[in-house]
Amino acid sequence: MPQYRHEWKHEISLSDRLILRARLKAVCRTDGHAMDGRYRIRSLYFDNLSDKALREKIDGVTPREKFRMRYYNGTPSPIRLEKKSRFSGLGTKETAELSPAEAQAIVDGKLDWMPDSGCPLVQELYHKMRAQGLRPRTIVDYTREPFVYAPGGVRVTLDYDIRTGLGRTDFLNPDCVTIPAGESIAILEVKWDAFLPGVIRDAVQLEGRRTGAFSKYAQCRIYG
Repeated sequence: MPQYRHEWKHEISLSDRLILRARLKAVCRTDGHAMDGRYRIRSLYFDNLSDKALREKIDGVTPREKFRMRYYNGTPSPIRLEKKSRFSGLGTKETAELSPAEAQAIVDGKLDWMPDSGCPLVQELYHKMRAQGLRPRTIVDYTREPFVYAPGGVRVTLDYDIRTGLGRTDFLNPDCVTIPAGESIAILEVKWDAFLPGVIRDAVQLEGRRTGAFSKYAQCRIYG
């Protein structure tokens, strides 16, 4: 059974990001996978011809889910297939590893290998691509600064330099061109398990900011 986690999201400014970075460095440790405190993420999101995932996000439908593939720092090994689900304000994520050849086959619509993959998440994606018409929809690139705090299983991230592939799906192509998805948008995300420690609650408080439902996928879909 997947574990559901609490999640806050805030759209923030550059000055907010600088303030939050200083506060979080004082109380958290940096994610061990980060290089110089950050890493670059490239994702490829799936949707169907009626934009089911996009519309459910915009309308706040619950429960809802979305599929994506992603890799880090320009190195497509490993590639992660992920399914994110939301229910009553809580979120969970299921993951599986793909080889570059498997990811490219999915992008190319060569799906016959998926039912025999032995991976339940790959098999689920296959059936939804067949039954619901899910297909790769657009690339989303961004930079992430991750912070972790062990009590409460807290993970705080600052995401910025969000870029869209304008409907392109060749996300294994290092020369794929992306463009900025809006004016200097940055996102604060706070995720935790059973409780959010007061020291983190205080560190992420910003004057005049309210929890929102910002979606990098929805932001990038404005452009294609």
